[in-house]
Amino acid sequence: MKHAGHAIFQTLGLLLLASVLGSARADEYADVNQLLRSGKLAQAMTKVEQYLATKPKDAQMRFLKGVIETDAGKSTEAMATFAALSAEYPELPEPYNNQAVLLAAQGEFGKARAALEMAVRLNPSYATAHENLADVYAKLADQSYTKSLQLEPANKALNAKLALLRQIFPARSPGAKASSALAPPRPAASGASAPAASAAPASAAK
Repeated sequence: MKHAGHAIFQTLGLLLLASVLGSARADEYADVNQLLRSGKLAQAMTKVEQYLATKPKDAQMRFLKGVIETDAGKSTEAMATFAALSAEYPELPEPYNNQAVLLAAQGEFGKARAALEMAVRLNPSYATAHENLADVYAKLADQSYTKSLQLEPANKALNAKLALLRQIFPARSPGAKASSALAPPRPAASGASAPAASAAPASAAK
């Protein structure tokens, strides 16, 4: 009984330690997000790099690094960050969504569509990715209608369709929405597991 009691206290101690560590990690995420919202990108990046120096595989913090790079206008670096996350954690939809946002901004609508289709395949309830996908489809439709009119300028039906489309979606790059954090992991399928580091408050993801 003495050994059993000792084992119970050991287990309780480990659970308490895990809880403390989890809380500390959540605080780190919250600090970075607060700096992001305040526009203090350099300070946010410093905290991210300090954190990743000891936990380089942390998916959530690496995602936040990509968000900071995006906000700082470092599109090439942000794309590389999100692409690396997608390669290492292919079950996460948010990096695909944010890659699509960057691709759409560059006019790469076909590639943006492919990334968003992957995002909604991974998470059919990902509303932001669905909205972005609709915007990208609209832009692709605009391009196709415009090309058709160049080939057949007298086609009144095409003119009407294009006018209606541009009334709904002005002729500009769609204002795709990026996600600001990874959503809490959904229950994994049998035999699969999501990276533990991807957990975040539900309100953090757009």
